[in-house]
Amino acid sequence: MRFLYIIYQICIGLPIFLVLTILTALTTMLGCWLGNGHFWGYYPGKIWSQLTCFLFLLPVKVEGHKNIDHKTSYVFVANHQGAFDIFLIYGFLGRNFKWMMKKSLRSIPFVGKACESAGFIFVDKSSPRKVYETIKRAEKILQGGTSLVVFPEGRRTFTGRMNEFKKGAFLLADQLQLPVVPMSISGSFDILPRTGKLLSWHPLKLTIHQPIYPQGKGQDNQTMLMEESYQAIEKGLPEKYKGEKKSGE
Repeated sequence: MRFLYIIYQICIGLPIFLVLTILTALTTMLGCWLGNGHFWGYYPGKIWSQLTCFLFLLPVKVEGHKNIDHKTSYVFVANHQGAFDIFLIYGFLGRNFKWMMKKSLRSIPFVGKACESAGFIFVDKSSPRKVYETIKRAEKILQGGTSLVVFPEGRRTFTGRMNEFKKGAFLLADQLQLPVVPMSISGSFDILPRTGKLLSWHPLKLTIHQPIYPQGKGQDNQTMLMEESYQAIEKGLPEKYKGEKKSGE
């Protein structure tokens, strides 16, 4: 079965995926250029992500949709197991949102330009002024139920286990006084780990936890949001995906 799946993804899945990716990028750019970026910046990517999971025969399970209000803006945070985290969240979260992503991703052919057209937020950490500009841009975008999705680890894991969180997402949630929604992703590492070249068949699961609301404003609130988010995400993962324990714990 493993051999047949490899043949399928190389001969059928990958060529179709590349065509879908280019068509999705062009549709997003054209739709956002003509108008209504709120629609065209989200739905083509959502359909592309769903088709990608179906194309590679990956079953998807989502729990916790009832925990979120569709009229509220949130900062969604999730563990970052692998490339298929993108398709799982984009295709199955069921919320119009913007990604917060590394500035370097803007250089990906077609995809980078489509992300820019869709209004995604590229993080520039070159100076405090650039970080401030990122926060102000996010503040303008996160209105009327539009939310933000961030991977607070900053990069995909090498081992499948969670890494420590960076504070950027929680600083933003603190500044804008938005609730944070932790999400646990499992299965993505088994499909395509960071060092992998070919896909392996494995189910995907997205667990959407209860929102964590700000308690004040400042460093203490940021720390609370980050620690409670980490704990919630970790509890939603199998033991093999939980964070590495530090000495003395």
